[in-house]
Amino acid sequence: MPPLITLTTDFGTRDPYVASMKGVIHSRCDNAQIVDLTHEIGPQDIFEAALFIAEATRWFPRGTVHCVVIDPGVGTARLPIAAQVNDQFFVCPDNGLLTFIAKESPLHAVRTIKNEDFMLDAISATFHGRDIFAPAAAHMASGAPFHSMGERLQTITMLEMPELRRDIADVIGGIVMHVDRFGNAITNIHRSDVPGGAVASVHFSGTAVEQISKTYGDVHAGSACALFGSSNYLEIAVHLGNASEQFDLRRGSRVEVRF
Repeated sequence: MPPLITLTTDFGTRDPYVASMKGVIHSRCDNAQIVDLTHEIGPQDIFEAALFIAEATRWFPRGTVHCVVIDPGVGTARLPIAAQVNDQFFVCPDNGLLTFIAKESPLHAVRTIKNEDFMLDAISATFHGRDIFAPAAAHMASGAPFHSMGERLQTITMLEMPELRRDIADVIGGIVMHVDRFGNAITNIHRSDVPGGAVASVHFSGTAVEQISKTYGDVHAGSACALFGSSNYLEIAVHLGNASEQFDLRRGSRVEVRF
């Protein structure tokens, strides 16, 4: 199997940025198989990207190199890093992108990307995706030893995570973390936070759903439901509709589970 490199960015596809990164990768690892995970992360939206890669990358085979470039601090003192997580590798800026991944799996090792052999000769102050992360990913996929990337780091930057509110008896308070393209509002309330078999209602935007469903089709078309989605987080949905638009749900909107 050829070396596998994934790309996740906020660059979109109308500009030359993604194509430039692919050119650099192929020039240094000509048999690389490049998989575009997404280039539609919101501009500079580190939180959205961190959530996305934690869910998407877990399904890739061992040895995959994930190149993630959402980098509002490009050219500043923030570090370019390489990380080993289980049997996969990540190259990205140290700005919180690995937050959700680190919460679920131990980072076996993290190193700064300091080896100039793994960079382009000229480093732009505004495009480290092309000049540092793409060549580093290519060299790693080609078999360069992980320790050759640079010095080992003991800590990485972590995003401030929204915590569940449990200050009221029989109530779990959470927030919407993400709205997907169907308008489903995905919260930070995990399946493991709700006792199995518990009878619970879900409250949001002045609305109550009186039970947690198993699937969208448990309610009539146009009706709201709450269920644990494929990522095991509670989400608010409207069957064949858009919950975000119907209930004005956005990232940060409050949601409560009441027992």
